[in-house]
Amino acid sequence: MEFRDQALAARDAAQVLAVTPTGVKNAALHAMADALLACTEAILAANAEDVRTAEANGTSASLIDRLRLTPERIGGMADGLRQMAGLADPVGDVVRGWTADNGLRIRQVRVPFGVIGIIYEARPNVTADAGGICLKSGNAALLRGSSSTYASNLAVVEALHQGLRAVGLPETAVQLVAGPREVTDVMMTARGLVDLLIPRGGAGLINHVVQGSTVPVIETGTGNCHLYVDVDADLDVAYAIMLNAKTQRPSVCNALETLLVHRDVADAFLPRALRGLDEAGVTVHGDERTARVSKAVVPVEEGDFEEEWLSLDLSVKVVHSLDEAISHIRRYTSGHSETIVTDSRTAADRFVAAVDAAAVLVNASSRFVDGGEFGFGAEIGISTQKLHARGPMALLEMTSTKYVVEGNGQVRA
Repeated sequence: MEFRDQALAARDAAQVLAVTPTGVKNAALHAMADALLACTEAILAANAEDVRTAEANGTSASLIDRLRLTPERIGGMADGLRQMAGLADPVGDVVRGWTADNGLRIRQVRVPFGVIGIIYEARPNVTADAGGICLKSGNAALLRGSSSTYASNLAVVEALHQGLRAVGLPETAVQLVAGPREVTDVMMTARGLVDLLIPRGGAGLINHVVQGSTVPVIETGTGNCHLYVDVDADLDVAYAIMLNAKTQRPSVCNALETLLVHRDVADAFLPRALRGLDEAGVTVHGDERTARVSKAVVPVEEGDFEEEWLSLDLSVKVVHSLDEAISHIRRYTSGHSETIVTDSRTAADRFVAAVDAAAVLVNASSRFVDGGEFGFGAEIGISTQKLHARGPMALLEMTSTKYVVEGNGQVRA
């Protein structure tokens, strides 16, 4: 099917979804989750094909990790859809309402956008998450995954279609957009057919979509995430958070990429931290002070502080003060997630107020910055822009509003 035909079908489906009762949408989400589990074998077989091709093409280990599905990850996709079914439906919520002096009753009400296009790389779990979030928020989804995950995405979408059919909703509510690379550019300029675009992937993809789209875009961003160990930090807490944030899953956007340590705790913290990182297979790119602690440290280069490593690599720097840490973060942050470990309320409040990011954490791992961990069921991505949506984007962020005005014959003088 040509993209224009898909987009027109999506617009028709969006009109259906806009007035679909919550109970039907929830039933569809449960049916989609059931279908994912029932189709696990077929999805894994398709995914294995994509992984083999990626390995043969020399794809990086971090991207292959994002691409790879397991029974547990498919189970997680199904769980996300079920959790979404248990969440409140935002459509129809009254954001605010009042009665004007002339008696007009005015309400601002949440409504779907209509047709949402998601352009993304690797991570076939996004296919289920995005399809489910769009459905629950009353939107039709046009899913443009990368060619490297086509077989996986197709298998996932076929399972989602089984769930939609089971409750009588149109399959065109969730569509996979295939075709050559040029189709992405067609999608980006389909103003009037697509209401919103969301890119999810590396900086190259995001910049291409943001700079080339005539369709409105919500920008998701890369994750150059920092952890600052303050002079008043509990060093045991700092150590545990550091290891979790860096090593629990290094290939994702909320993983730790730069460690900043206050100079007054560096002698106590760095030897243990570097040993733990080395045992976990992490390559440390450290400044001069850090390099004096261990011969395993690779001398840091200026460009390293800009890196979203997405691997077992970590930039480390010793700073003289909280203000220096904040200045470093301001210079290099991608606006995703920034963390301080401290027992000082004053330091924590200063850090939270001064650091500009979608999420700022105090004494907790940045790995928690995730739609599922926030209780959203799933997410379409982490927005690092400042308009409309910021942070994990889930149901509320996939709605706009309209004003409903009711009167009894008033006319304007």
